[in-house]
Amino acid sequence: MVLAGCNNSPHPLGAERENTLYMAFSERSPRYLDPTSSYAAPESTYVYEISEPPYGYHPLKRPYTLIPRAAEALAKPYYLDAQGRRLPDDAPDDQIAEAVYDVPIRPGLKWSPHPAFAKDAQGNYLYHHLKPGELGDRRSPFDFKQLATREVIAEDFVYALKRHASPRLEAPVAAVFSEHVLGLKDYIALLKRESDKQLAGLPESLADKPFLDLRRWPLAGAEAVNDHLLRIRLKGRYPQWQYWLATAFTAAIPWEVDAFYAQPGMAANSMSWNQWPVGSGAFMMTEYVQDRRHVMSRNPNYRLDTYPCDGNPGDAEAGRLADCGKRVPFVDKVVALNVKERVPIKELFMQGYLDLPEMDRADWGVTLGVDRDDSDEVRAFYEERGFRLPMDVDISNWYLGFNWLDPVVGKGDTPEQQRRNRALRQAISIAIDWEEGYGRIFRDKGGDAAHGPIPPGVFGSKEGTAGEFNPVTHRLVNGKPVRRPIEDALKLMEEAGYPGGRDVKTGKPLVLNYDFQRVVTPELKAENDWMVRQFAKLGIQLDIRATDFNQFQEKILKGKHQIFWWGWFADYPDAENFLFLLYGPNSKSLHEGENTANYANPEFDRLYRKLQSLEDGPEKAQVMAQMNDIARQDAPWTWGYWSYSGVAFQHWVHNGKPGVVVRDRARYLRVDATERTRKIAEWNHPVYWPLLLLAGGGLAIFIATRRAWARRETATALQRAA
Repeated sequence: MVLAGCNNSPHPLGAERENTLYMAFSERSPRYLDPTSSYAAPESTYVYEISEPPYGYHPLKRPYTLIPRAAEALAKPYYLDAQGRRLPDDAPDDQIAEAVYDVPIRPGLKWSPHPAFAKDAQGNYLYHHLKPGELGDRRSPFDFKQLATREVIAEDFVYALKRHASPRLEAPVAAVFSEHVLGLKDYIALLKRESDKQLAGLPESLADKPFLDLRRWPLAGAEAVNDHLLRIRLKGRYPQWQYWLATAFTAAIPWEVDAFYAQPGMAANSMSWNQWPVGSGAFMMTEYVQDRRHVMSRNPNYRLDTYPCDGNPGDAEAGRLADCGKRVPFVDKVVALNVKERVPIKELFMQGYLDLPEMDRADWGVTLGVDRDDSDEVRAFYEERGFRLPMDVDISNWYLGFNWLDPVVGKGDTPEQQRRNRALRQAISIAIDWEEGYGRIFRDKGGDAAHGPIPPGVFGSKEGTAGEFNPVTHRLVNGKPVRRPIEDALKLMEEAGYPGGRDVKTGKPLVLNYDFQRVVTPELKAENDWMVRQFAKLGIQLDIRATDFNQFQEKILKGKHQIFWWGWFADYPDAENFLFLLYGPNSKSLHEGENTANYANPEFDRLYRKLQSLEDGPEKAQVMAQMNDIARQDAPWTWGYWSYSGVAFQHWVHNGKPGVVVRDRARYLRVDATERTRKIAEWNHPVYWPLLLLAGGGLAIFIATRRAWARRETATALQRAA
């Protein structure tokens, strides 16, 4: 404890010498690490390193380029008519009944070690029939004596697709998948019936529900032709399916692990997919301390995988091709420590105790870049320490949304109420000056103001092009879009029935609730205060209801939010991945999808379904423009801003590059532990004065005690002599 007072290291003594990547996480532990359920950026840090979808993305190439991961190669779909006859690739959509993907699975893939695979000499599973109480105090898969593995086969990918139909799992893309995967919608109804039968008579609060064995029921749209060929059948043409094959939602799932975690006592001992996921990826979870520390260690069963030898212009000059052909992952462990606020994270990074601040956040490079550019002194300090801050424009955004189910800011129940509510949303959209807030004030988190839901950098987007703007919130001045004056917003407030921010019928002030997805720390207070001032321009009182991210997720699943802060890092580089955030059947509160606004417009939904079958081209661009116009008028979001993407690395960390859809970045990062050790020692000289102070204080106490004892002894001797 005395030595700990001499430095600020959050790690054990000598940890900097290990081949380990150190980073922080600022929220609570991830809620979902189950690939079927996980759909949040902080969770992806772990899920995409542990699980292997069929496809992934090249870590260096931009525009983003698909590469095989668990698949041996990328599969080109072929098309069938209603009679099952093969059609040419350019067949009209109205002739295509099915699109078929035959995905070759890599031979020799192995699951990370886990007790669920362990068998006895007779081939029986050792740990699939635990009786109540038999689990004991084991809280980790590694507390079991026997661990084993097996080969990953095509049937594991079939099982994964079936899990999206399970009523016992949060499955955020089930609505999307069920519209495309043949038979999945009926499979959802089937599993609901089978689950209800299995649970009949059992307590609703039962944490460990009996294993629902999905192998019993076939799914028409997913088939294992053999151990290494996965066949997926879709309803009609759907070009975007190739991108879904690069998400963890399609990563293989072993049935044995589902059966293992369904046993008595597992939930009480925090033994589930959400703490201890199992995959064939480069890493596996080996330490999980809730809200404190997570450790991923090298998966000993990971396949032969090498660092790429190609990239974009500039990658070679930046040293990102120096590891060409070398085996990955480079590090043995990835350690994530919980640090609640950004200032301490920043300080630990400055001292060298973190190799990067946070893996999932794309704003740290922007934040530190603003600090560097605002001060010559800071610039010199950063250059002396060699911090690497690569930054790029990427396909991600932040916005303020309105819950369409809310009676005040949502759709409205009657045509008159719909008109009023739309006017209110439009007024707020004008009043929030995103150009000021995240263009000039909060530059460390900033970006370019958005004019709709489709980001720049994907096909069909016109964001940032000459003459393109949102006519609801902006007007052209000298050929440039300028935010409409607040007077226009005040007129809309009158149309909405809230002149001056008061209800015209009751005279009461309009109070709206702002559901913020993080606890408001001092560093976030300025942003929230700024948002309150934006609403105050219209006379609206904004009540901030801040929670941590897990509680926020609970709130929106129940539809109890009103106005909310949200962001989106693209899953794949296509407009669909942003437009599906406004697709009615993808409602978060009604269908557990990703439409957090619960927005629903029949014409928008019709055009969305049409968009899904279109290849990039003029027709697709036209449909996108129509959907953009509808969304702008309805204003389910105040469109916010397209955020800059910037990451921060120490100079001893190699191969770092921004990229929001590259979620498996850790396996490519290399750490020079020798250089880190040298620099940490150089930057953090031991501070000995606390020890000297303690020693001096101890000596003073000893001397005073000794003198008091001597006086007492002398006094006693004199008394005896008398």
